[in-house]
Amino acid sequence: MSLSILHCASAGFESACRIPALPAHHRSHGLHGHSYFATVRSALPSGWAASVGSFAGGEVAALRERMGRTVAPLDHALLNDHLSEPTDENLARWVRRHLAADVPGIVQVGVQSTTHSGVDLDGAGQAHVWRRYRFQAAHQLPNVPAGHQCGRMHGHGFEVILHANADLGERDLAIDYDHLDEVWAPLHFELNYRCLNDIPGLANPTSENISAWLWQRLKPVLPELSWVTVYETGSSGANFNGQSYRIWKEMTLDSAVRMQQAPAGHALAGIHGHTFTLRLHLAAPLDQVMGWTVDFGDVKQLFNPIFKRLDHHPLYEIADLPDGDAASVAAWVLREGGAVLPQIDRVDLYETRGCGAIVSRADSEELIPV
Repeated sequence: MSLSILHCASAGFESACRIPALPAHHRSHGLHGHSYFATVRSALPSGWAASVGSFAGGEVAALRERMGRTVAPLDHALLNDHLSEPTDENLARWVRRHLAADVPGIVQVGVQSTTHSGVDLDGAGQAHVWRRYRFQAAHQLPNVPAGHQCGRMHGHGFEVILHANADLGERDLAIDYDHLDEVWAPLHFELNYRCLNDIPGLANPTSENISAWLWQRLKPVLPELSWVTVYETGSSGANFNGQSYRIWKEMTLDSAVRMQQAPAGHALAGIHGHTFTLRLHLAAPLDQVMGWTVDFGDVKQLFNPIFKRLDHHPLYEIADLPDGDAASVAAWVLREGGAVLPQIDRVDLYETRGCGAIVSRADSEELIPV
């Protein structure tokens, strides 16, 4: 199985800014500030770690150091001293430009100014503005087998992320958060504090069907829409891009590791550990009766034996795991998980927030920001 490996790193910075291009009455026109969070995902070439004084398996640490060094001039600074219009998109482009000298193979750079909004630059340099929304609703799945917990009426605090390609279309102004708020508002009114089964088109309100329902209503008024992401819970959800569906299941692993190729005396050579965030991505055709690609319950049940081998265990004792770095562990999970859930085509594994690896089958679809 041919694999694609991306190493990921992140860094935060506290900064003040003003956006002069916005109208004088706009809240972001005046001086204000954010706790920013920047991320990079890169297809690092073989040998890159050694070329920057690290070692094979130390890519995440080396990339994190370079990300921190890149954004350091922005920390506790006025961003307007570095770029004239410090929007999230322009900040992401600034970060990418300054990283490029040290980091080859950059696939994605993102900047979040708040926990519910940000911009991701894709491999082509196009900016996908995203905004997170929430609604409270009840639902039940009418076609599940008898005894399935989702057949009972229950509820969720749903979350939705709208992603819009700001580089598409012919608008005088790029897509911004205010415009996303405008197009979301009537849908929030329709969904919030409702029983989803009572809404026309949502008789079978799975995460996949909700994402497609939202796409159908949003795309005519937001042609730049690139993805709709629906979180059913904090650890599971679905994506829809107008053509295909994907789901994911997220979990945490409290595991011990060590890096076999780290030099003697290096902190990573000794036994240490993380609360890893592991996310399984699955792609499959939509089951027209069930309304899902794969049952989240089946994912949990079938993957559970593999989860138990990893959680609260020393990973260096797994005989066929070559090393304890995030990319090696994610590749192992993809192989083992794919044997019981062939729909798995991508595994994300983060040691800390935004720092880890993404391993996917070479034939998997484009990288989706979730």
